[in-house]
Amino acid sequence: MRVEVQPALLRWARERSRLDPEALAVRFPKLSAWEGRNERPTLKQIESFAHATHAPVGFFFLTEPPVEAVPIPDFRTVGARRVERPSADLLDTIYLCQQRQEWYRDFARQAREDSLAFVGSANVHADVVATAATMRAALDFDLAERARLPTWTEALRRFIDQADRLGVLVMVNGVVGNNTSRKLDPEEFRGFALADDLAPLVFINGADTKAGQMFTLAHELAHLWLGQSALTDVQPISAPADHIERWCNQVAAELLVPLDTLRDDYHRGEDLRGALDRLARRFKVSTLVILRRIHDAGGISRDEMWAAYHAEVESLREKAASVRGVGGGGDFYRTQAVRTGQRFARALLTSTLEGETLRRDALQLLGVSKLATLHEFAHRLGVD
Repeated sequence: MRVEVQPALLRWARERSRLDPEALAVRFPKLSAWEGRNERPTLKQIESFAHATHAPVGFFFLTEPPVEAVPIPDFRTVGARRVERPSADLLDTIYLCQQRQEWYRDFARQAREDSLAFVGSANVHADVVATAATMRAALDFDLAERARLPTWTEALRRFIDQADRLGVLVMVNGVVGNNTSRKLDPEEFRGFALADDLAPLVFINGADTKAGQMFTLAHELAHLWLGQSALTDVQPISAPADHIERWCNQVAAELLVPLDTLRDDYHRGEDLRGALDRLARRFKVSTLVILRRIHDAGGISRDEMWAAYHAEVESLREKAASVRGVGGGGDFYRTQAVRTGQRFARALLTSTLEGETLRRDALQLLGVSKLATLHEFAHRLGVD
């Protein structure tokens, strides 16, 4: 059975998927003929194409491509313009996290958990240094302890644990769900926050560097302090035009690298390369954060900062392959705990084993297909 599909819908699905056009053409050799109206695809072919491009099959029978909006405030920009047309990977990641948040919110209500006072406790007119100090105290964020941690991985894991204990659902993943063929692009987004006073959630793009993930977590926590959901792609060196993003960036930088402490540790006249590496190890943050803070401390001019920035970006890109992710080592269950977050996973598994949540729903929320996997995951987390 051949069907009529508007060429614009085929192009929409292809572009939305961000798949390699050549690879897609190999898989669907008649794609150009379909788009040129030289041939009509069969229903089975359209179903296969929909699956490959992660698009709902029903959309192919619309008269024109749908306008898909990011379901949370989108602060991403390219230059001074808002980013348009989110990828299927980004949208599916947000939808999954919203489903997890909704489940946890219901769980927290049934458990009569108290609302979290820190969510929405700040505003963009609040003093940056004072807000960062409040956050540091709430998170039990000890700079001296962080300096003693041996690796970036340990520092990031510690930061995530601190946010988790505060009540934040922290999820770090470099792919959509557990689908390793759908890798997330840190150039599209670095993280997002879903504000809620019972189930605040932060998602971090695990395809970014560990040091980059550290700043993203700090930035998204600042959004939670504002009580605002947000999708972001900012880096510490940037100066966002939006006042909310600018404030969150400033708070994140001050949380991770207090300016007074930086001034004490930075030696004027010190070789910049040596200072960046030394202070990045000391604070366990990206050299880009240190670069910005040295500028903030008056150590280098704005022109010097931007000249060094480009070299640092290239250096970080070269190192990216060896510093991605926080979990793993080939251990699926350790990786799964990072992807879903310890707080969420423990609550869901406990509720499922006690018969409060259907196993079918738990499998869907965890992104696994076998009950044996669910039970082994519970065993690994000590909730069986």
